[in-house]
Amino acid sequence: MRLELASRKAVKYAVENWHYTKSVPNVGLAFAVFNNKKEFCGVICYGVGATANIARPYGLQQGQVVELLRVALNGKQEQTSKAVAQSLRLLKKKSPSVKLDQATNWIYTGFSTDSNLVIDGQRKHRRTISSKYGTSSVEKIRSLGHSVEVIRTRPKWKYIYALNSADRQKYQHLSKPYPRG
Repeated sequence: MRLELASRKAVKYAVENWHYTKSVPNVGLAFAVFNNKKEFCGVICYGVGATANIARPYGLQQGQVVELLRVALNGKQEQTSKAVAQSLRLLKKKSPSVKLDQATNWIYTGFSTDSNLVIDGQRKHRRTISSKYGTSSVEKIRSLGHSVEVIRTRPKWKYIYALNSADRQKYQHLSKPYPRG
């Protein structure tokens, strides 16, 4: 199996065809996966995700923490876990300023809660709303004359993976028992 930097076109194709969301996120760095037959198998994508302050809980700066955003593979790769492991090694090499990857199942740190808003009958993510109105405050949007309903979304389990052993020791204290379910 071989990984290399992925083009935007490859990311778009793989995500739209092989990922359950069918939506292409704002990708910072993506790797194309090829099997031993040199067939394109998909992409593994990293970025800052939907959290503007992703680095804050770890005492790091923006750009030092990334999130595994998409694993969009067609099943022809040898092993998904091997592809993700190779992508982490490439991530460390291509982005030396990155200290943590938030999502890849090593140190469980708890869960995040989020909500969506229904504004005038249309469900929107808070980040979309902030872009449009400059705020995601229910009260402020209501004051603009809109009807607003809050919908709580399911919690997301958060995991971090330190890209070097010194940082792993530094963040081990954040570890919580793995959730069941």
